[in-house]
Amino acid sequence: MQQSFRSVCVFCGASNGTNPAHRAAARDFGAALAVEGWRLVYGAGDIGLMGETARAAQAAGADTFGVIPRHLLDLEQGRQDLTRLVVTETMHERKKVMFVNSDAIVVLPGGAGSLDEFFEVLTWRQLGLHARPLFLLNTDGYWTPLLALIEHVIAEGFAAPGLRDFVQVADSVPALTEGLRRALG
Repeated sequence: MQQSFRSVCVFCGASNGTNPAHRAAARDFGAALAVEGWRLVYGAGDIGLMGETARAAQAAGADTFGVIPRHLLDLEQGRQDLTRLVVTETMHERKKVMFVNSDAIVVLPGGAGSLDEFFEVLTWRQLGLHARPLFLLNTDGYWTPLLALIEHVIAEGFAAPGLRDFVQVADSVPALTEGLRRALG
């Protein structure tokens, strides 16, 4: 992947959830992407935390690269005003296009789709298929149960202790931004 700027893939909810802190963090992170000069790579939806992140990134001047499967264009209100929009045929293709066009992965709060995306890139990392940094934004401890599950998987012998080293955890947008700065050089 040859590019002169850094791209951050953001996986997150197509819902805002019930905690207003998640919505605020999504907006703050979208703006932070622009301040840092990083391109947002995301699921191209204009709803939930996806929409919050993208609108904030665009308003602050960031490049935006959205990837959405055809069957979700209406449901997720696919944004048409992005710097670049790719429409795929499948969810798997969406994840792949997002991944190959990014230098780092960030997972904001989300549901089953965000968990699927997180575990796929974590598995690829575990298998040595990439070395991209992978961050969880743990706003108000949202991902703490997931982190406990990862520890449980390790304790039960289903993963090596090194699995936990593939995931960096940030409790705030400033901590996440600083971690990304270090990881992206």
